[in-house]
Parts: sequence; C-alpha cells; structure tokens
Amino acid sequence: MTHPLTLTDADRESRLRRMKLVALSLLLLAAVVYLSTLRVADQAGWGFVNAGAEAAMVGALADWFAVTALFRHPLGLPVPHTAIIPRRKNDIARNLQSFVTENFLTEEIVRERVAATDVGTRMGHWLQDQTHATRVVAEGSRLARVALSRITDDDVTHLVADVIVPRLESEPLAGTMGDLLDAIVHDGAHHGLVDLVVGEVHDWLRRHPDVFNGIVGERAPKWAPGFINRRVVRWTYDQAMEWLWAIRSDRDHPTRAALDDLLRQVADDLQHNPGVAERAEKLKNRLLGHPQTAETVARLWRTVQSSLDAALAAEASELKQRAVRAVQRLGESLQRDEALRNRVNARVADAAAFVVRTYGAELSTVISHTIERWDGRQAARRIELHIGRDLQFIRINGTVVGCLAGMAIHAVSLLVH
Repeated sequence: MTHPLTLTDADRESRLRRMKLVALSLLLLAAVVYLSTLRVADQAGWGFVNAGAEAAMVGALADWFAVTALFRHPLGLPVPHTAIIPRRKNDIARNLQSFVTENFLTEEIVRERVAATDVGTRMGHWLQDQTHATRVVAEGSRLARVALSRITDDDVTHLVADVIVPRLESEPLAGTMGDLLDAIVHDGAHHGLVDLVVGEVHDWLRRHPDVFNGIVGERAPKWAPGFINRRVVRWTYDQAMEWLWAIRSDRDHPTRAALDDLLRQVADDLQHNPGVAERAEKLKNRLLGHPQTAETVARLWRTVQSSLDAALAAEASELKQRAVRAVQRLGESLQRDEALRNRVNARVADAAAFVVRTYGAELSTVISHTIERWDGRQAARRIELHIGRDLQFIRINGTVVGCLAGMAIHAVSLLVH
C-alpha cells in the first residue's frame, strides 16, 4: 500500500535526488580520473592521482552499498542483511517507541521543559492582547453554547428531584444560611444587588408614571374629591422617586443601613435562635416537598439558558465584553504577580507530568502502531524521504576519505619500496 506524495514529501524527494546525483557524480568523476590515469600511473605524481581515484571508487561503492542496504536490496539482489528497514520495521518501531518513552516521555523531562518555557509569563503576555482575549471568549462562548444545548429540561428536573432535593432535605441549612448571610453582609457583597434592584425600580417608575398613578389611584377613597386624590397620588409618586433616587445616589443612606441591620439580625437568628432555625427548616422542607419545585427550577433554568444563549450568541453583548476585560485582567495579573505566575507554572507542570506518568506509554504506542500498519516498502520510502538526504553525505564523505586514504597508502608503499 502506497500513498501519493504530499507537497512536503515531494520537496523532500527532490532534495534527496539532488544529493544522490552529487554523490553519484563524485563516483563517476573518480572512475573517469582512474581510467584516465591508468597509463601514467607509474609516472611521478600521477600514481597518487590514480591510487586516490581508485580508493575513492571503492569508498563510494562501499558506502553506496551500506546506505542502500538500509532501504532496499542493492541492484535488486537479495544479498543477506540488506533491505534492513523493510524486513525489520516492526522491531525498529518498537525500539523507537521505547527510545521515545524512556528519553522524552518522562516526568522529569516534562517538568524541566515546562519550567524552561515559563507558561505563566507567556500566557499572561498572550492574554493581554485584546485580539487574543476576544478569541478566547469567542471559543469559550461557542463551547458554552454547545454545552447548554446538551442540557435538557428532563436532565435538570431529574437532577433537582433525585439529587439536589433529597440532599437538601437531609441537611440542616439554617445555620449554614445564617453564616453565609452574615459573611455577605460583612463583606458588603449584597450592595451590588441592592444597587441593581433600586436602580431598576427607579428607572421603571420614571418610564411608567401612568402605571403607578393608575395602581395607587384605584386605592384612593371614593368619597374624596378627584382633584385631591390626583394631588395625593402625584405627591406619593414624587416622594417615591425622591426616596429611590436618594438611596441610589447615597451609599450611606439610612435605608441602606437599616437593611444591613435587618440582614444581620436575620443571620444572627438563623445561627443562634432555635425557634427561627426551626421555622426556617420547616419552610425549607415545605418548599422542597412541593410537587412544583422541580418544575419551577426547570422553568427558571430554561429562562437562564435562553438568556445565556442569547448573550453568548451576540457579538457585542455586555457579557462578552466583560469576559474579554476579565481575560485581559488575568493576563495582566500573570505578568505582574509572580506568586500567581508560579502557581500557574506549577499547575501546568503537574498536569503535564500526570499525563506523561499515566498515559506516556500509551501515547508512545502511536509510533509502533503507525509504523506497523505500513508495509515494508512504504516504511522504507517514508524514512528515506526524511533522512535519506543526510545519508548521502556518507557516500560523499566515503568518496573523499577513500581518495585520501588511497593516496596515503600509495605514499606508504613508495616509502617501503
């Protein structure tokens, strides 16, 4: 079985032919010189030329035989111990596999190369570039959309009903919720949510005053004059807008402080008040035991899934822009923070070492399995295309060294006689 030459193989074969032609030309030159100096070989000086040419031919032919014997039978003659690669390709493949496994796929070498590469610095420099960060986010978005599309409603329902709900029912959560809420309030992590809610309500009221007036106006007393009700409703709207704006613009507004105090009290009650903890557990069990809980979570998941999918699909979505900036900040941190960079390098080295330690032997079998699938002539052809050009220097060197050796031997023979 043979395969058509690729462009790379065609180039290699062209270079191989040129080197073979050079080696053959030297052999022919030596033969011409030898034949031309036979009649004058006994004259001073020409004997050296004749002896050198003769030895050059011998060296060229011997090395041609040695090189050719690796890949095929020289002149098609089945001389013993020739066509070595076609006959012993499987042994060569296994030996090459062992060589690679023992000398390249080792944990020590992999760790050394990872340390020399300094993956953290290179990664940081690469991620800082906006083009690269955008590419990372684009590829991550594509993979995320594929992953989202693979999760069905049934998967979410079964996960909630069969895994999450039984686990939550068996675990007391009041104390944990209290600890979590206390940590959130202490760190101010809820401030962003408060800002979001207040801002959205304020913007909605600003855009829909008629809706607000209609809702409040319906609850106005019927016996009061209409103009008074309208003034009261308008005053209520203005007060609500002013109050929300004050909360929105003032980070130290009393309402914010009151909300923080309320959340701290709830957290403390959940942690230390048995009555509150018991009521929280009962509420939890009631919610988890409701037949619509799993379906409600599935519906929420559908909403989140569709929102995420739309945000990931849009080229200029805020989510993607934030992700790009986050990736660039990560790159800057890797450039600036040596401790972070060292941790990344260590993790990469550990991962590479694990792969080599666990799967190195299996990875190296690619070599033997691939070569064993080739027939003998195909293996010889592929190997010759890769190393045959360099082997022609053996023929060239054999010709030159043979010539020098022949001249040296002729000089010794003259001295002896």
